[in-house]
Amino acid sequence: MWLYLAILVGLYYLLRCYRERQVVSHLGDKYVFITGCDSGFGNLLARQLDLRGLRVLAACLTEKGAEQLRVKTSDRLETVILDVTSTESIAAATQWVKERTGDRGLWGLVNNAGISVPTAPNEWLTKPDFVKILNVNLLGVIEVTLSLLPLVRKAKGRVVNVSSVMGRVALCGGGYSISKHGVEAFSDSLRRELSHFGVKVAIIEPGFFKTFVTSPAVISRSFQDTWDKASPEVKEAYGERLLACTLKAVGSLDKICSQDLSLVTNSMEHALTACHPRTRYSPGWDVKLIYLPMSYMPTFLVDVMIKLTYPRPAKAM
Repeated sequence: MWLYLAILVGLYYLLRCYRERQVVSHLGDKYVFITGCDSGFGNLLARQLDLRGLRVLAACLTEKGAEQLRVKTSDRLETVILDVTSTESIAAATQWVKERTGDRGLWGLVNNAGISVPTAPNEWLTKPDFVKILNVNLLGVIEVTLSLLPLVRKAKGRVVNVSSVMGRVALCGGGYSISKHGVEAFSDSLRRELSHFGVKVAIIEPGFFKTFVTSPAVISRSFQDTWDKASPEVKEAYGERLLACTLKAVGSLDKICSQDLSLVTNSMEHALTACHPRTRYSPGWDVKLIYLPMSYMPTFLVDVMIKLTYPRPAKAM
């Protein structure tokens, strides 16, 4: 019995490997629009797809980021300035994409732009702190997608949304995990709706990688700022020791973050160029060995694991 089972599993993975190696034809004629190309995953993906011969439309937040990207790529790649929190900026970028794609439509949309701060225990934060992250990571993804969807549908193309391992397991307070859970839900509903039109939707769920989003300096500064603004009652309840321990842990993020961003961009590229892309990609060994298994564990067990990992508040029971 076990032999038959092993053979079936082996045949399944051989078939899966064969299907996933099939590549879409005429890549040189296909346009891909990527948000958040100033640095990190978006920047590397833009350069990677440009080398593959695709027509990359790279959206950057700053002109400096756009200029630096153009220097490293071919004349095929074009850039546009985009603020995903601005309806006017999104409308202008959508018109810009229409002018370039014409009747071909947009083959690929990669929603990559994102921020990670303010991040802190929920009680330290205010509503504007949550709104700041949600506007970029979730509402920005939704508005950009809805604006460009007719072009993607015309090309029977792909939507690739960058979520996170924290879209599966909420490891800390603040808007980041909330926004990524929202991206997961939006992507799931979108995938089911657009399957009728031949459009495929993929979700990228990276672990911890060394980008601006995981910058210890940025996160530590944000953590300290939220603490400074917290009420005396909150400070008394949580205590200076919790702040110090958290800042120390954040300072060591560089040691646990992978520097191989290609693990993520290779997943994005596969989602855009494979005939049979996956629904979800989980790049990073930390995801595969720790966070994915955690997401399937009983809630009480995950609660205990996280509770034992984090420092205790001063007034904890």
